[in-house]
Amino acid sequence: MRMLLNVHIPHEPFNAFVRDGTIGEVMAKILDAMKPEAAYFTEQSRGRGAVLVVNLDDPSQIPAFAEPWFLTFNADCEFRVVMLPEDLQKAGLEALGAKWK
Repeated sequence: MRMLLNVHIPHEPFNAFVRDGTIGEVMAKILDAMKPEAAYFTEQSRGRGAVLVVNLDDPSQIPAFAEPWFLTFNADCEFRVVMLPEDLQKAGLEALGAKWK
């Protein structure tokens, strides 16, 4: 299942990794383990953030995607199910609309 993983990264300990020059290595380790379909880094609520598209075969994989962020950065993670346009076309919205008029 395709999921949007929204990560809110606090300033510390991220700043410490930047200062000691290891942030690139740390981020590469996390991203190599996760293998996201896409990864974007941005500002979120006046702080650092990441938005990743990941594929889960089973809900039991959620900790494998969240724990690296929790344990490394004390970050907050939010997971949302997302669809491609093709997925939305298969959703049967017309039939649902007719059923729930």
